[in-house]
Amino acid sequence: MTNFSEETLSILQRSVLFQGINAAEVRPMLGCLKARERTYKKGEYIYRIGDETTALGVVISGKALVETEDYWGNVNILVAAVPGDMFAEAFACMPDEASRVNVVADTDCTVVLMDVSRIVGTCTSACSFHQRVVRNLLTVLARKNLALTQKNEHLTKRSTREKVLSYLSIQSRKTGSSSFDIPFNRQQLADYLSVERSALSSCLSKMQKDGVIRFHKSHFELM
Repeated sequence: MTNFSEETLSILQRSVLFQGINAAEVRPMLGCLKARERTYKKGEYIYRIGDETTALGVVISGKALVETEDYWGNVNILVAAVPGDMFAEAFACMPDEASRVNVVADTDCTVVLMDVSRIVGTCTSACSFHQRVVRNLLTVLARKNLALTQKNEHLTKRSTREKVLSYLSIQSRKTGSSSFDIPFNRQQLADYLSVERSALSSCLSKMQKDGVIRFHKSHFELM
């Protein structure tokens, strides 16, 4: 088993997958799940569309993007995964289904990969935490489904302005503040909302001029 650092163990314990599991149980749990730590350079693919996916991942440092890509290379970002966030859990739960998304390192990043079959299958070690992990995985899948539903709400808006307002409203609600950072740069936000970058930049400038928002790079304030 990989010799995980205390920092890695701390981040894993704070993730939803390990919720309700005490610190003393985390390390043996990682052994049970055949966990291994991997590092990726910015731009490297963790998973590609078409890959067989048997392991879910948890981001330890940096940021990874989960995205779809069509035949012509047009990208649509589904979610940004930051430390503590999971990725690829849905496809890892379906061993006969190839990945339909790319998972790419948006920055240099470190992830921990864990075999899903060791979560959903019968545990030969009779781990006391096993049922808790299964419940936590179901919670993660439910939250991801909710996140995709919220994204669909943004995309059904007719104008770029309405899409931006819908997205920023959700981010404000999540943080509990009218001032917050988003996990995307300008091109990534355009890809996430399925709009042209030039149209997005023009819309943001107009909204700032109208006194609706203030922003600097990835920091936004709702007025």
